[in-house]
Amino acid sequence: MTIPTSFFRSETAERVRDEGRVENQANATVRALENRHLSVSDEVRERIAECTDLTLLGVWFDRAFDVERAEDIFVPTDGVAE
Repeated sequence: MTIPTSFFRSETAERVRDEGRVENQANATVRALENRHLSVSDEVRERIAECTDLTLLGVWFDRAFDVERAEDIFVPTDGVAE
């Protein structure tokens, strides 16, 4: 039985993969904050979860290892605008 592979190369499939990447990065960012025993408010969780910019999520993830409060991941300290 031959399995058609055209779907896996389609625009829809790429969009689904991108959505998965964004969701994974958002989850990793929250986990990084929690693993540092920082209090992560519902507002912070929501802002992270609602972000669809993978690059910005990556910036927040990197900041999660240096901030003193979870909210501080949103404060530009490295010249990257929000």
